[in-house]
Amino acid sequence: MLVASAAVGQTRAVSGRVTDATGSGLPGVTVLEQGTSNGTSTNADGSFTLNVQPGATLVVSSIGFETQNVAVGDRSSVAVTLKTNATQLGEAIVVGYGTQVKRELTGSVTQLGSKDVENVPVVSFEQAIQGRTPGVQINQGSGKLGAGVQIRVRGASSITASNQPLYVIDGIPVTSQDVGSASGEPLNPLADLNPSDIESITILKDAASSAIYGSRASNGVVLVTTKRGRSGDTRVTVGAYFGRQEATKLRKFLNADQYKELFSESILNSPFLLIDPNDPDADYASVADAFAGEAGLDLNSTENTPWSELAFRKGSVQQYDASVSGGDAKTRFFLSGSYSDQQGIIIGNRYRRGSLRANLDHSLSEKVRIGLNLSLTRSVNDRVADDNAFSNPVQLNALPPIQAANDPTDPTGLNRNTLYYNALLQVDNAENRSGNYRSFGNVSLAYEPIKGLIFRTENGYDFLNLNERIYQGRFTEDGAPTGYGLQNQLQGINYTTNNTVTWLKTLGEEHTLEALGGFSFQRYDQQNNSSEGRGFPNDQFKRIASAARITAASSGGTGYTFLSYLSRVNYTFRNRYLASVSARLDGSSRFSPDNQYGVFPAASVGWIVSEEGFLKDNNVLSFLKFRGSYGLTGNSEIGNFSSRRLYSAIPYADVAGIQPTGLGNPDLTWETTKQADIGVEFGFLNGRIAGEVDVYEKITNDLLLDLQLPYTGGYPIVTRNIGDLRNRGIEFSLNTRNLDGDFKWLTNFNLSINRNKITNLNGQEIIAGGRNLGRVREGEPIGVFWGVEYAGVDPANGDALYYLNTTNPDGSINRGTTNDYSAAAEAKLGDPNPDFTGGLTNTFTFKGFELSILNQFVKGNDIYNIGGVFQSVNGDYFDNQTLDQLERWQNPGDITDVPQARLYEGNGTAPSSRWISDGSFFRFKNVTLGYTLPNNLLKPTGIRSARVYVTAQNLFTITNYDGYDPEVNTTSFGRPSYLLGHDFYTPPLAKTWLIGFNLGF
Repeated sequence: MLVASAAVGQTRAVSGRVTDATGSGLPGVTVLEQGTSNGTSTNADGSFTLNVQPGATLVVSSIGFETQNVAVGDRSSVAVTLKTNATQLGEAIVVGYGTQVKRELTGSVTQLGSKDVENVPVVSFEQAIQGRTPGVQINQGSGKLGAGVQIRVRGASSITASNQPLYVIDGIPVTSQDVGSASGEPLNPLADLNPSDIESITILKDAASSAIYGSRASNGVVLVTTKRGRSGDTRVTVGAYFGRQEATKLRKFLNADQYKELFSESILNSPFLLIDPNDPDADYASVADAFAGEAGLDLNSTENTPWSELAFRKGSVQQYDASVSGGDAKTRFFLSGSYSDQQGIIIGNRYRRGSLRANLDHSLSEKVRIGLNLSLTRSVNDRVADDNAFSNPVQLNALPPIQAANDPTDPTGLNRNTLYYNALLQVDNAENRSGNYRSFGNVSLAYEPIKGLIFRTENGYDFLNLNERIYQGRFTEDGAPTGYGLQNQLQGINYTTNNTVTWLKTLGEEHTLEALGGFSFQRYDQQNNSSEGRGFPNDQFKRIASAARITAASSGGTGYTFLSYLSRVNYTFRNRYLASVSARLDGSSRFSPDNQYGVFPAASVGWIVSEEGFLKDNNVLSFLKFRGSYGLTGNSEIGNFSSRRLYSAIPYADVAGIQPTGLGNPDLTWETTKQADIGVEFGFLNGRIAGEVDVYEKITNDLLLDLQLPYTGGYPIVTRNIGDLRNRGIEFSLNTRNLDGDFKWLTNFNLSINRNKITNLNGQEIIAGGRNLGRVREGEPIGVFWGVEYAGVDPANGDALYYLNTTNPDGSINRGTTNDYSAAAEAKLGDPNPDFTGGLTNTFTFKGFELSILNQFVKGNDIYNIGGVFQSVNGDYFDNQTLDQLERWQNPGDITDVPQARLYEGNGTAPSSRWISDGSFFRFKNVTLGYTLPNNLLKPTGIRSARVYVTAQNLFTITNYDGYDPEVNTTSFGRPSYLLGHDFYTPPLAKTWLIGFNLGF
C-alpha cells in the first residue's frame, strides 16, 4: 500500500488539446503514455486530461495524421498539432489484404470515413455516399425502403452479367445480390449492415488496386471496415435522431372538372364512337352514356378524388445508437447496438432494423495477435409491389378522379368498383413482408516470428436467413375470393478463408519492399423452400397451413466455390519512386473443368516529383505525384451452372420423369477487362489546395452474354462469350481550405466523365421488348434508346407526327414527317448514360458551429417514362392524365406537342421519343447544421462531448424532368442490367428533416 501510495503521489495530471493544421480540435485522438497501457482519447473539441509519471512522453495518434511523440517534461499543459493536409497523404488506406500509406499508392482508390455515413437517414450505406465518390455513379432507383441500389464503378463493364461491384466487409466477400424470389421488387442485402458501425469505405477503381481480387473485380471493389477499439479510457457514446419524410415531388394530374372536359372531348372526337341522339344506329345517346358504357364511369359524379396523392403519406424516421469502446495495450474492444425504424413515404412501406456488433482485438504476446468480429442483424421490410403491378400504390394515379376512394357500404370501407384495382385495399387486406436474420463475422490470427514477417489467417462467414411472406386477402385483386398465401424461406451461408504472409523490409535508407502471398477459398451454399396456397377460412388465418389447397410447393439449392492464389509486391526507392505488381489465379466452379482457372495480373508505377531536389523546398507546390497502371480483371457473375447441361424433374400423372432445362456451354470462360490508368495527385500551399486527376480506358472482351435462342429449340437462352465493349473516362477531385482562422470554409469537389461504347456484338442487337426503348447495339452505349422519333402535332388536323428518318439516294437523311407510325424509320432517340456526374461539399465552421452542404449533380442522361404511354397520352383511354395533356390540339392552326384527344384511336400512343426527356439534375443532397457544446460547460455534468444537429436530406432538386424524380430506374420488366433510365410508376425519393444528438461519456 505504501508503494502504491508513493506511485500515486508521483503521478500528475497533464491536460492539453489536439488540433489539426487549421486549429480545429480533433476528437477521438488516442493519447497514450509511452511504454505503458495508460491512455485516453480526446473529447469533441480535442481536449484531454491524463495522469502520467514524471518525465513521461505522450504518443498522440489518429488515423489520417502523422503520429507525434510529445515529451511532457515539467509541463502541466501541452498543445499538439497533428500534421496532415487536405489529401491526407499520411493516411492509412485500406486496400486488398492490407493497408498502404496514401502517398505511396500507385492505384486509383477513393476512401471515405465514418463521418460520411453516420447520422444520415438512409437504409444502406451506399445511399449516404452519393456525390462523394469520383468515378462511382450511385443510383437509388426509387423511394422504396430497402430496395436495390445500382452502383457503377467507371461505367458498365458487362451487358447481361452483373455490373455491381464486389463487396468485402472486414476482409470477407459478402452476398450483395438480391436472393429473394417472392416479389418482383428487389431487396438490398447490404441494408443489413448498420452504417453507424462503419469506420471506412474504400473503393478500388483501377486494375492496379482491384486485380488482387481477380475474377470479380471488373466492376470495382468496395472494401468496408468496421470500427474497432483503441487503447485508452473506456468511452461510451449514445446518439439518436428523429425526423419526418415526404415525397420530393408529387406529379399533377387532372381534377374532376378537367377530367370530364378532356374525356368528353375525346369521346366526341373518337372515330370509334358515334354520339347522336337522333340516330338509332349510334353507339350512345350522350357522352354520359359513353362514359358509363365504356368504363362504367358516372359523368355526373360529384367526386373529386386526388388519387395521385393517396399513394403517399408523411413518413417518419428514427434511429438510436450506442457504443462502448476502449482497451489497453493488449486488449481493445468495440461494442455497439442500434435500432432504426423508417415509415416510408409510400403507403404500406416500412423498414426496421436492429443490430449488435462486437469487435475484439487481443495481443497474446508481442508476436501473436488475435481478432474477432461478430455482428447480428434483424431486419423487417414491409414491402410494396413492384412498379408493374396494379397493387403498386403509385398506379393509383391512373384512377379517374370522378370515382370515390371510399365506400361505406363495402366491408372494407373502400371502393372496389374502380376503373383499375384500388391499391388502397392492400394496406389493411394484404401483407408483403420480408424478415431477415443476418450475421457477418470473422476470426483472425496474426503471427510475427521476426520483425516485418507476418503470417495471417482470417476465417469468416456471412450468414443470411430470409423469410418472405405474402398474404393477399379475399378482398384484394390477387387474393379474391378466398385468399392467397405464399411463404419462401431461404438460407445462404458464405464461408471464406484468407491465408497470407506479408514481408516488409527496409534495405538501407533507400529501399522499402513489401511482399504479399497467400491463398483464399470461398464457398457459398443456398437452400430455399417455398409454398403457395389458396382457400383460407378468413383473413385472420394467413399461414400456408390454413390453406384448403396447396397450389404450389418447391425446394431448391445452389452454390459455388472459388479457390484463389494471390501475390503482390510493393517497392519504394528513395521515398519517391514507386512500383507495384500483383497477380491472382482464380478457379471457379461456375466454369467447366477445362476453363475453371484464370490469371489476372496488374502492374503500376508512381513518381513523387515533389520529393526531388529541384522541388524539395518549393513553397508553392507542396505535393506532386504521377502514377500509371495497367492490369487485367475478370467477371464471373453469371448463373452458377451456365456452363453445364441441366435437367429437372417433371411429373406426368403419378409418374416422375426428367426433362432438359438448360443447354449449357462447356466452352464458357471469364469475361475479362483490361484497364489502363494515368493519374496525377497534387497539392499547393502546404495542402491548402489539393486534388487528383485520373484518365482511364477499360476494354472488356469475351462478354458473358445471355443469348436468346429460337423458341422452337426448347431452350430460351444460352450464355456465351460474345462481344466487346469499352469505357473511357476522366475523374477529377479537388479539396480546398478556402478560409482559416476562427471561421473556416472547406470545399470538396469531384467530377466524373465516362463514355461507354459497344465495340463488337457479332452483328447482333439486344432488344428489351414490349414498350421498352432500351437496346444494346454495336457502336452505341449500353441501353441506348432506339425507336421512332416523335415530331409533334400536325397543326392542320391534330394528328401525331413522326419523323421519316429515311435515307435519300445521295446519302442524306430525309427528316420529313408522317402520321403513319409504321412508315417512320427507327433512329437513336437518347442515351440514359450521363455526360458527367459529380458532387460538391462545402463545410463551414465557426467555434462550435458546423454547417455542411452536399450537392449531387448529374448531367446529360435521358429518361424514358414508359408510364407516359398511359398517363400522358391525350385521353386515349380513361386513365387519368397528367396536367399537361390539357394543352392538346383543338382547332386548326393550334401549335402544340399534344395531339387531339381521340378515345381509342391511338393518336400518338405508340412508343416513341415523345416520353423521353432530359434527366439532368442538381440536388441539395444533404444539409446539416450542428453545434458542439464547449467542454467547460460539460465538465460539471460528467459528459465528455455533446453535439446536436439538424439535417435535411434531398432538400430540393433543380431539374427539367417532369416525372416524380430524375434519379429513377424501374424494377419492372425483368430488370436486365442494360435497361437504364426507365420510369414506370416509380416512386420518388424521400425528402427528410431530422433533429439528432450525440453524447460521449
